[in-house]
Amino acid sequence: MKRDTPDVQPDVPSSASAETNMLYGRRSILVSLGIATAALYLPSWAAGSSKNESDPAPQTEMERAVRSAFVPRNPEMLRFAENVYRFCIEDRIVSAEPPFRHAWLTPGGGYRGQWIWDTTFITDLLAILPGQVELIRGIYDNFWDFQDRWSHAKPEYARGMIANFIAPDSGPPGFNGKRWLTFPAYSQAPLLGWGVERVYRRNRDQELVRTALPHLEAFHDWYWRERDLDNVGLVTVGSYDGKIQDARFETYDNEVDLDTLQLTPHPGRAKGPENGPWYGNIYIPANTSYLLLSEMSLIKMAKAIGDHALAARRRPFVRKGINAMRRYMWDESQGCFLAVRRPDLRKLSTATVGGMVPLYARIPTKAQATRMAEMLAGPHWNTPLPVPTVDARSDQYRSGGFWRGDVWPATSYQVIAGLAKYGHRDLAANFSGRLLDDALKVGISEHYNSQTGAPLGVRNLGMSSVLLTLALEGLNPRHAIRVA
Repeated sequence: MKRDTPDVQPDVPSSASAETNMLYGRRSILVSLGIATAALYLPSWAAGSSKNESDPAPQTEMERAVRSAFVPRNPEMLRFAENVYRFCIEDRIVSAEPPFRHAWLTPGGGYRGQWIWDTTFITDLLAILPGQVELIRGIYDNFWDFQDRWSHAKPEYARGMIANFIAPDSGPPGFNGKRWLTFPAYSQAPLLGWGVERVYRRNRDQELVRTALPHLEAFHDWYWRERDLDNVGLVTVGSYDGKIQDARFETYDNEVDLDTLQLTPHPGRAKGPENGPWYGNIYIPANTSYLLLSEMSLIKMAKAIGDHALAARRRPFVRKGINAMRRYMWDESQGCFLAVRRPDLRKLSTATVGGMVPLYARIPTKAQATRMAEMLAGPHWNTPLPVPTVDARSDQYRSGGFWRGDVWPATSYQVIAGLAKYGHRDLAANFSGRLLDDALKVGISEHYNSQTGAPLGVRNLGMSSVLLTLALEGLNPRHAIRVA
């Protein structure tokens, strides 16, 4: 497959750095740790990786809490919930160790670090259970501690960043907390604000909100300052180490949108040692949507604790970003939002799932959302397992390709829940039913083949716990489960 830059390959580039080899798809680190990848493809829980109806009483406090916390329509969904909490959540909690002052979350699969993305989906479900308030506060405090250390050590323009992942000092060489000043030198899709708000909606922990808001506002200010390079209301990706693949890790690792990505100096600052080629030349709909979604969460949380000044400061960012996405990224013919090249804001041609997740943040107008639903119901997106990461009619599409046509539970959840928000509940029910049917059949996995439904990547990855969130939202009656 021809590409305009040599940096993106379907597999790990042979010239990649040690850090990139470990991080690419967060998968090759398993090899470096001596973990057999065949172990990722265990039989589904019906064949031994889970409990069944004849199992003894639950053994841990969390298992007991899960059995009393949920009301399913059928026993199968209760077993599903138990497995999500056991394998995607409880098994991901790690005791405090330097530099973490608190217990922390690892995604699973042998990775040693706490990722922004996974943390939000895990803590959302963790907050349903009683007695988890202090644990969740500590998990997020780990991020705020890192941010403070980073800001004290970095120049003004870089202050406020929270890295893609934060790692313990005990991690393997090149992938541990001792490298925090130089690696990772990039962030991740900015869902932290949304994650904290989701926790607050579950457990009403105002202390969590009061502690988080100053840090989240600093993080968002960094994001707009360092990723909205032309002050237009859209964000790109980047990395302070100047490595193109590291910049791609800030969003969906191998997204087609970024095949032609280049890194340039910041146009708003003088060139020099503090303004290297660290900033992407493509604005993307996914990260822009996530930042706007989290901005909306900051406003809601600020209002909840009476900080109306903070809410007022964030509203202009939301208005500007939504208007910019609708004006520059919307494409009527493809029925989705497209990435645009900066600074001329020329749209790229390939439609990806990143152009559909704006539904979840309520970015589209009602008419745009209707057009998106039409396209999602058609052959471009309605694959046997929905929703693929690339338009299925694109020459870039590969049903099992890593962000090139596969299906990820988190992005599918966001698209499906977004459809429901705009009233397209029949399509949302159809998609959610098929996604959950497949997960019940083959198990919880990092991602799936969009044609066959076969599990791909890491079994029981933390962020795939969002499959239970999909069931909790009751979009498909066959799989409904609710909090007691």
